[in-house]
Amino acid sequence: MDQPLDDDTARFAGYVATLGRGPGRSRALTRAEACDAFGLVLRERVHPAQVGAFLMLLRYRGEDADEIAGLVEAARDAIDVGPGSEPVGVDLGRVDLDWPSYGAGRTRGAPWFLLSALALAQTGVRVLMHGTNEFGGGIPVEAGLAALGLAPSRDRATLADDLDRRNFAYWPVAAMAPRIEALLRMRRLFGLRSPVNTVARLIDPGCAGVSVDGVFHPAYIAVHLAVAERLGRRSLVVLKGGGGEAERSPGKPVVAHLWRAGGRSEFLLPALLEEGERDGPDTPHDLARLWNGERGVSARAEQTVIGTIALAVLALQDDPDPVRADRRATEIWRDRRRG
Repeated sequence: MDQPLDDDTARFAGYVATLGRGPGRSRALTRAEACDAFGLVLRERVHPAQVGAFLMLLRYRGEDADEIAGLVEAARDAIDVGPGSEPVGVDLGRVDLDWPSYGAGRTRGAPWFLLSALALAQTGVRVLMHGTNEFGGGIPVEAGLAALGLAPSRDRATLADDLDRRNFAYWPVAAMAPRIEALLRMRRLFGLRSPVNTVARLIDPGCAGVSVDGVFHPAYIAVHLAVAERLGRRSLVVLKGGGGEAERSPGKPVVAHLWRAGGRSEFLLPALLEEGERDGPDTPHDLARLWNGERGVSARAEQTVIGTIALAVLALQDDPDPVRADRRATEIWRDRRRG
């Protein structure tokens, strides 16, 4: 790049230098710096080489809660915005529960958590699920929706309509924030995930303030909780979930970590059945069969759905109680409207 740097590119170069100086001299960006830097990235005001350096330096240094909070604030401004365009002004109405789905773990089969969200939506809880499963080895959420006769929301108008009609919508990140999706796809260039994965999980596009989230690596749990605290979210339940999703494995106890305005707490959730032999490969059709109460779907799948409903109930309860959450989850699943 031979020509002089413009103001934006020069300012961004300073952020890269802050992150990349030698031992004892580099530091994390402040929340305000991270917000400004990532805003430049999302508005495509910097050189592509700077973007790669920025993301990998953030990864190499490790995720810092203030830094991630600033990135999330910038990302929220990029929702449904293309180059040179303005946000589409469609009111989504009330969203009660934010449900990110960005799992890329090889251990996940069918997205059983999708049935959990749909059953919860039938109780009147408005659930906004968003994400991508492009890097996962399991069945994508969109394939699960298709098996159930549903479709993702491709724009804000459809999204608002889906929420009004069934209290549930799935917003692919490619439709929600195309630039975020493009940065997530850079994983193939790096061979590594970047902090954008964490940012996408915490973006809360419907401003619910209440989220249920899963991570693949337990080390990220503390960052998620700390960012929720800094952003003033009302409630976040996060756990090491199946394939990195907000999904509860029923065959073993699992720790659910809760941020609620006022402090953090942990709950040891019991196993819901004895761990036995693994079932055969899941198929999208299995989701529809389980939803409709047909025979032949494993107890493991059904208990995964019920246990995952309980995670969402914990996030939504004013006075979180795992026993009451499990009991309520069983009722929600039993009373769902099938077909």
